[in-house]
Amino acid sequence: MNLKINKKKFIYLISPNKISKKFYKDLQKILETRKIKFFQLRLKKYSLKQKILIGRKIKVFCKKNKVKFLINDDPSLALTLGADGCHLGQKDMDIKDAKKIIGKKIIGVTCHNSLSLAKKAIRANASYLAFGAFYSSSTKKTKHVANIKILNKIKKITKTPIVAIGGINSENYKKLLLNNANFLAISSYIWNNKKYKPIEALEKLK
Repeated sequence: MNLKINKKKFIYLISPNKISKKFYKDLQKILETRKIKFFQLRLKKYSLKQKILIGRKIKVFCKKNKVKFLINDDPSLALTLGADGCHLGQKDMDIKDAKKIIGKKIIGVTCHNSLSLAKKAIRANASYLAFGAFYSSSTKKTKHVANIKILNKIKKITKTPIVAIGGINSENYKKLLLNNANFLAISSYIWNNKKYKPIEALEKLK
């Protein structure tokens, strides 16, 4: 699926690791700002049944606010929920098999810091390419470190949208946008910010 790039709508929001009662209220406020392009449901420690219940609630908010709703790792769950697509890591199934499940919906791929992984994803017609981690993150352990050079190299060989991920916050986000990142994947800066509430943290990303 081809994705439209809107410079004002550059945030790719990933769910917190734990869904609290307060989460839905915060999410509603955040999505209403119309700053979010994607919302990815990424829950590693929940059962399939719990993911379906949570996903159904989130889908309503996403649809209402015209946000693309994606599922991490699991094309079958994306199909069950009627999501807009899924995100695949390198240890998940390949794009070809994911397309057999969800058809022409959005399929994004983790490319870490690798030009060869990106080229492989481009050949398979990935909807977007995700690179990172650019900065250290509290959401997940950093195994692969990416830098600005990879963004500039990729932009020369493809028009496929680029997502930057890893430790992105109000101090460093502009540098990535100025260096060919189309979307910024953010999680802990919004959900686990010790200084700001989620909506306040978002407002710092102008």
